[in-house]
Amino acid sequence: MNITEHPLLSVVDDDESVRESLPDLLRKLGFAARAFSSAQEFLSSDSVDETKCLILDVAMPGMTGLDLQQELTRRGHKVPIIFITAQKDINIREQALRQGAAQVLYKPFSAAALLEALKETLK
Repeated sequence: MNITEHPLLSVVDDDESVRESLPDLLRKLGFAARAFSSAQEFLSSDSVDETKCLILDVAMPGMTGLDLQQELTRRGHKVPIIFITAQKDINIREQALRQGAAQVLYKPFSAAALLEALKETLK
């Protein structure tokens, strides 16, 4: 991965603290980053086609992360997804991976774990 390209990573999470801190971390790691408070906000943005990797919360009001994953598939968008979740539910993890997620990270996760997941996902 050539970090100088600054691939766009989009963060979709209803937790304001995650939306503020995660994009800052991603920028420090050499990525471009945008944050969205809901799946609907992401879907209506111009970032859908530009996003090289989606960092997506599982549990959100309205359209969940798993719902967004299915909607993107339905629309033909094949963006890699790294799910982040506080729910340590093996069934949710298995469903996300079965539907094509690249990774599932449990909150809280370290910057090193996120960077490793991104390197693996973006190869």
